[in-house]
Formats: sequence, structure tokens, C-alpha cells
Amino acid sequence: MARSSYYERPAIKAKADESVIEVLNQVVAKHGRWGFRLCFDWMRNQGYAWNHKRVWRIYKEMGLNLPRRTKKRIPKTPKVPLIAPTEANSMWALDFMYDTLHYGRPFRTLNVIDESNREILAIEIDISLPAARVVRTLEQLEEIHGLPKAIRLDNGSELRSAVFMGWCEEKGIELQFIQPGKPQQNAFIERFNRTYRHEVLNAYLFENLREVREITENWITIYNEERPHKSLGRIPPRDYRAQAENNTLGMSA
Repeated sequence: MARSSYYERPAIKAKADESVIEVLNQVVAKHGRWGFRLCFDWMRNQGYAWNHKRVWRIYKEMGLNLPRRTKKRIPKTPKVPLIAPTEANSMWALDFMYDTLHYGRPFRTLNVIDESNREILAIEIDISLPAARVVRTLEQLEEIHGLPKAIRLDNGSELRSAVFMGWCEEKGIELQFIQPGKPQQNAFIERFNRTYRHEVLNAYLFENLREVREITENWITIYNEERPHKSLGRIPPRDYRAQAENNTLGMSA
């Protein structure tokens, strides 16, 4: 062994790599979505002559090779006052709910109500409810009730998808998204969700989706036709709709 090697103290790796770490931090801070190859090529173009193996080792030790998640940016939406419409089909509200079968398998529900009389238009139940399924549900409602002028909804991925938003634009439906983290701006359906959970989802142990659908369908009939609604003058939603239609006809006559 050479005398110089014997007496020379080994360099501390972290200290020897400080310059590489500093440059990598500068690149990543400025270009957070760049991978190793882009970073290394940029460093070479700037005149740094470090070997790619060394840079890759330091890159991995810094954890830069791991996926870097960025915060999803939701477009800012204006605050829209919550006013109960008086005309049917002027404003619908959509929302999703989650629950599980008795053995733990999760399922979702898509709830649709008419804000004018709080009537349940549909509760779609399945393991998965993607945007295409939401569109299909609205197309089925179109055949029965027609389509609304506007829909109030939150910022879920299904409701922000190109499939759903494109369909609503084609049909001329205005989408009124609530502000992120402000469920009270969709208070009519949030209040309905509480009732549905209390009287159905929390009241039964479900063996399968068929049971959930059957019990829900029976409950919808009771809710729309028999259950008094305090905000509607203590009458069911269907009776309230009939009264509103009669009053409109009487005024037009």
C-alpha cells in the first residue's frame, strides 16, 4: 500500500457530495416535475462534469426517484346563495354517499333531488358509480321528468370529468359547483343525506346490493308520497308539487 494512501483520511461521503446535492436541490425546486435524465442533462449543459453514476446515486439517496405527488388544483368557484327555487326542474342537486354491506364490502349511492319540493328523483346504488353511470342516470330521469335548468353539486372527480361536464354542456344544463370544503352550500341534499342515512343505511344490515335497492325503493315511495316534510308545510313532496302546479295554473287562468 502506498504511504500516501495509508495516511490519508477517508473523506466523509455526505460532505464530498454537498456540491451535487446543492445543485440537485436547485433544479428540483425550480422544475419539480423533472426526472433524473432531465436534471442530469441540464447539469451537463450548465458545465457540471460529474459522472452520471454518481449523480444517480445521490439522486436516489435524496429520494428524488420516488413519485412526487402534487396537490390537485380545483378551479375557484363563486359563492352562490342557497335559495329554494319555486319552479320544478329549475334546480336539481347531486351528491354521493358511501356505506358497506354487513361483511364489509363498500358501495356507493348517487342521490338526486329536486330542490323546489325536495322530491327524490333517483338513488342509484352500486359498487362503482363512474361519470358515465351518472350520465346514464340523468338520461333515465330525462325520460320521466325532463332535464333541469341547473344542477348544484360538489367537486367530486366524477362530476368534474369531461364525460359528465360535456354531456351537461350539450344539454344546456348549468353546473353550479359549490366551493371546496363548503358542503353547507349544498345544504338541501346534505340534509336529505342525513335523513337517508338515519332511516335506511344505518337502520339495516344489508346482505347484498339487491336488498339495498329494494329497501331504498320502498323508502323513496314513502318519502315522496307519505312522509310529511317540515319545510314544505308538513306535507309530502308530491303533494307540495301538486299544490304548486295548481297555483300556477290558477294564476295563469
